[in-house]
Amino acid sequence: MTAAGAYDTRKCHEAIAARGAAAVIPPRKNAKPWKPASRGAVARNEALRTAKYLGRDISRRWSGYHRRSRVEAKMNCIKLLGRFLIARDFDRQVAELQVRIAVLNGYTTLGIPVTRPVG
Repeated sequence: MTAAGAYDTRKCHEAIAARGAAAVIPPRKNAKPWKPASRGAVARNEALRTAKYLGRDISRRWSGYHRRSRVEAKMNCIKLLGRFLIARDFDRQVAELQVRIAVLNGYTTLGIPVTRPVG
């Protein structure tokens, strides 16, 4: 599970560990190690050690946290196509979002360069 640094709390780490998932939450800048009393605390201390050893930027890339910002950027693009759904029925709302995503994907493919080997 990926979350922002604001979710670097004991409750969040415990809930994620209780479900058997891995937490990708960057430790706060002033983070201190927790007593290793539970699986969530052990995983969080490991993330803290990694961030201190590799540095914050490299540890975020290594853990895959940078993907979160890409998702947020795409969600912002979807919101720019319209902040509210017009349809009232759930199935029609799903279809409306699928159309928006198809339009967004069409715009994205227009901006991707085509690379060809030379020589």
